[in-house]
Amino acid sequence: MQTPAKPGPEPAPPGGRKRPWAGEAGESVTRNLVLVGVLVALIVIGAITQPELYGNSTWVWTNILSILQLASVVGVVTVGMTFVIIGGGIDLSVGAIVALAGVWCTTLATQSYGAGGMIFTALVVGVAVGLVNGLLISYGRLVPFIATLAMLVAARGLAAAISGKQTQISANTFINGIASTKILGIPVLVYILAAVAVAGWILLNRTTFGRRTVAVGGNPEAARLAGIDVKRHTMLLYGLSGLCCGIAAIMLTSQATSAQAAMGNLYELDAIAAAIIGGTLLSGGRGTIVGSILGVLIFATITNLFAINGLSTEAQNMVKGGIIVAAVLVQQFRFQSVTRLFSRT
Repeated sequence: MQTPAKPGPEPAPPGGRKRPWAGEAGESVTRNLVLVGVLVALIVIGAITQPELYGNSTWVWTNILSILQLASVVGVVTVGMTFVIIGGGIDLSVGAIVALAGVWCTTLATQSYGAGGMIFTALVVGVAVGLVNGLLISYGRLVPFIATLAMLVAARGLAAAISGKQTQISANTFINGIASTKILGIPVLVYILAAVAVAGWILLNRTTFGRRTVAVGGNPEAARLAGIDVKRHTMLLYGLSGLCCGIAAIMLTSQATSAQAAMGNLYELDAIAAAIIGGTLLSGGRGTIVGSILGVLIFATITNLFAINGLSTEAQNMVKGGIIVAAVLVQQFRFQSVTRLFSRT
């Protein structure tokens, strides 16, 4: 009796090329296309609800720049948060780090060193606090949620102590001019967001650091057996998040021309939510910078849409909450049904 032949591998599609939607890369592309579709749908809703505004091309361009500028600060924080979550962690202290860096760089002593001194101080404070988080989590073996929650409280308290619970005015014209300066009609803050996002994309997708981040988040024990110093890498991830917070502190200080202990309030929730709806797994091991930026833009567009329609903040928060729940549910299914549909097609 003839033994039946074993089924061979699935034949390649015509031309010998692998389907573009196959695997994790294709899943990311599909997810990002869905997010772009959501952005387009929000714009269509705005055009339907406010046709007289969207009929004015000058207003439309100004509104687009307003959305981008609104998303810029949170977007920079979200880039750092995306790395932390992909690496299997979480950072609840990013808003407090932004406040601490902003307050520290606007003290009279720091401002006496000029714009360079203020920028240097904000970046150093952000990185230092981030590294402390990383040390507590990696070598102190604290749960990321607890360690960063404690840092949230401590950083806010230190910022309040430094500022004396008062608003500190920035007297530096260069720092204050960052938010108001435009290049080719586009605010400098948008260029900063673009630069940070591009740098983050290159770091995640084209460097050993990025591959190690995915490995550590996907399976820390396997990464350790592969020769990766998991503790050191985790500490560096939180330092990177702190660096992004330092950049965001300068941007936010420039927008308000001042700093206070309450600045950056709830930025941690906005950054985590944007990363989640962008496709970053809370369990770690997967995520994209492009998806996270699209998530930030979606939330900024929703905020703008509710503002131009005069709707309440409470309704806006309910819609955002629904989007987060939907994004987590989609993560549970991991777009398997869509991938199978494309594969059959």
